[in-house]
Amino acid sequence: MSNPIKALSKNERIFWIVSLIIVALSNFFSGDFNVLTLAAALIGVTAVLFGAKGNVWGQILISVFAILYGIISWQYRYWGEMITYLGMSLPMALWSIYTWIKNPSSENKAEVKISRLKAKHYVLLAISGVIVTVGFYFLLKFFDTPNLIFSTLSIMTSFFAAALTMLRSSYFALWYAMNDVILIVLWVMAAISNPIYIPVIANFAVFLLHDLYGFYSWKKREKQQVNS
Repeated sequence: MSNPIKALSKNERIFWIVSLIIVALSNFFSGDFNVLTLAAALIGVTAVLFGAKGNVWGQILISVFAILYGIISWQYRYWGEMITYLGMSLPMALWSIYTWIKNPSSENKAEVKISRLKAKHYVLLAISGVIVTVGFYFLLKFFDTPNLIFSTLSIMTSFFAAALTMLRSSYFALWYAMNDVILIVLWVMAAISNPIYIPVIANFAVFLLHDLYGFYSWKKREKQQVNS
């Protein structure tokens, strides 16, 4: 639970500050400023970067982001996103806080120990992923959710990302990156009918860069932990 900012390198701090500026400007000059969207974006960007460092503060901030993003999704009637983040991502992020705190790296107590999944994990992930995806598809269809296919894909990628985060696997960031791409498509569709959501597109574009960096960072630390 140490100060996560101290763990950032000079380049990472520059990356973080530039990302915050881009997100802030995209919100301020959107023509319809939304405080909630800005707050969610700033917290989300910071959470992803802290998560890339394997710091538990990343999961704490992700929990806050999940609540804010769930509210934003409710405003546009993206029931899939709202249900996913409040009903799935939030509880799994809270559980990840516990698993990360309980499994610190032996090299650096401020970082989580990376886990390599076994065959049984992949089987359970595949089975549960199919159940979650199919179940939510019919639930979202019942609620007449806009852009049903992309909303369902978002749930699938969010589930695998959150589950792999909880299991402390390096591949959680890669699934979050895929989720970012899908969310960019979803909010482009939303922005076509309401320009207020244009900043959300910029937000997830920045998230995509951070999640790709997170995957690189975790794989690098994974090699270091194996060789130590």
